[in-house]
Amino acid sequence: MLSGMFIIFAGIFSIFCAYKDYDWFMNNYRARPFVKLFGRDGARRFYIGLGIFIIVCGLALTVYG
Repeated sequence: MLSGMFIIFAGIFSIFCAYKDYDWFMNNYRARPFVKLFGRDGARRFYIGLGIFIIVCGLALTVYG
């Protein structure tokens, strides 16, 4: 249950940082390839979608795990 909650928090964090367009989040070495590939707005959309996916996985782990 605790791991599912942690995964849900990680998804919320990803969505929040992408929505607010934080420089420290988008300039991270892990995000730079996506910014280069999709552009800044595309990378933001990617991270919002990734956050939603992570939240769904966390909910599934919490409910079924």
